[in-house]
Amino acid sequence: MIKFKLRSFLFRKERERHWAELEALLEQVDRRGLTGLSADDLHQLPGLYRGALSSLSVARSISLDRNLLNYLEALCARAYVVVYGAKRRLRSLLWGFLTRTFPVELRGMAWELLAAIGLLLLGSAAGFLLTLSEPDRFYSFVDAGLASGRDPTTSCSDLQGVLYDGGSLASALAPFAAFLFSHNARIGLMCFVLGFAAGVPTALLLFSNGLMMGAFAAIYHNCGLDYSFWGWVLPHGVTELLAICLCGAAGLRVGRALINPGPYRRRDALAIGGRRAAVVALGSVGLFFIAGGIEGLFRQLVTDDLIRWGVALTTAIIWLLYFGLVGRGHRSQP
Repeated sequence: MIKFKLRSFLFRKERERHWAELEALLEQVDRRGLTGLSADDLHQLPGLYRGALSSLSVARSISLDRNLLNYLEALCARAYVVVYGAKRRLRSLLWGFLTRTFPVELRGMAWELLAAIGLLLLGSAAGFLLTLSEPDRFYSFVDAGLASGRDPTTSCSDLQGVLYDGGSLASALAPFAAFLFSHNARIGLMCFVLGFAAGVPTALLLFSNGLMMGAFAAIYHNCGLDYSFWGWVLPHGVTELLAICLCGAAGLRVGRALINPGPYRRRDALAIGGRRAAVVALGSVGLFFIAGGIEGLFRQLVTDDLIRWGVALTTAIIWLLYFGLVGRGHRSQP
């Protein structure tokens, strides 16, 4: 009997700390739900549950005292309900992502986002000025498929026709809109993925995309169509260009973790930075779809410049308020 009690005591002593950790997490879930657990706690919970199951299996096989078996059975049953039974609905997960995770993680990349916007604007200014000084440079900045027949040789009436409902190029507008959406979405995701190369390709992609936008602006400027051109671009462009910059910020964040890991080992810094960047890149996909809807429907149907500018200003204010205010009070998890 003494030997049996000693064996049970030693078994409990070796594993009791992990059981206590699991029990503390379960009590926390009972009080505040799964949302009360941090990311580290959620990551730790399944491992502690599997450890308790293993302890229960061993305890049964060597016939330890009944009180210990009852305790482990009850602990494993509670943990099972939390790990497998308390699944959050997709709608709840999506709501948490949109109202907390996405805007909070983006605010943690404020400097990277400013750098991405700066690179895009710098490229736009360079493309605009270089194309104005030498129109043939347009062909260096803009792919022929993306130009869709619009170049420095296109007449002003045809360029204006694309913006409204006349001109010989208007029939190409719908397929061009679809092409532009897929092109920008691809560029945005590449900005994120190529961040693993120290962020250099990400910076080049942002700058080159700006060159293309500036080159287009220059040929419309030569025809005195600046107001109409930007009214045509910005209703969807505010959202789409923001999405590209978000992907760029995500890529630059990964590159920063590689170059300057801070207090972490480089591998750990990449893991942390990569998780945060992936959240922002995932959220930007939603922005691309919103921009695609505006580009494919609104821009084709509405030709009034004042309405177009109003929509552009409205979307800009909405995104400023969303990323600036939503999720305040929550902190990014490491």
